[in-house]
Amino acid sequence: MGTVARAYAAVAPVYDWIFGWLLHRGRARAIQVLQLQPGQRVLEIGVGTGISLPLYPREVRIHGVDISPDMLEKAKRRVARRRLTNIESLRVMDAHALDYPEATFDAVVAMYTITVVDDPWKVVNEMRRVCKPKGRIVFVNHFRATTWYHALWDRIARPAHRAVHCRADLDMNEFLQRTGLRPIVCQRVNILGYSTLLCCLNE
Repeated sequence: MGTVARAYAAVAPVYDWIFGWLLHRGRARAIQVLQLQPGQRVLEIGVGTGISLPLYPREVRIHGVDISPDMLEKAKRRVARRRLTNIESLRVMDAHALDYPEATFDAVVAMYTITVVDDPWKVVNEMRRVCKPKGRIVFVNHFRATTWYHALWDRIARPAHRAVHCRADLDMNEFLQRTGLRPIVCQRVNILGYSTLLCCLNE
């Protein structure tokens, strides 16, 4: 088991309690900007405990992947408990090498994931590969602080970042430049705008 999988195995029992309400607004807004239509297929990278799954419209088909079997077990129990019949699959999978053909999904979303993976550039390339042309790719994430109060929050949140193997120094402008993504939506979300939502078209 890799470092990230071990970290999330440790936090799986308390993940929803710690990060559920704190990051809820970002999840809800991400699903809004996807502008999903009935019958479309969505892939969620780093689906974790499935805390976002009840937020999706029931008319769309959702697939989720995560590196942590422990987190996915909680997601599967959530799907059964909430009777989420639109969740088509939840699979243990490394986001650096997605086991899907090209242009499989109408949209791909990664919430609070891109600063957890070992190689964010490779993960983004995989997200673009499996997303249809002109499909929406959405990220919700914390990037390097650009204000004093976000830097203060970084210091306060450092133990939580370490617990989930999260880096807090990824620069958003560098991220966009290196990936070649051009956001059609860029906005602050969550408490004090601590996270950033990016919605891009797969061009």
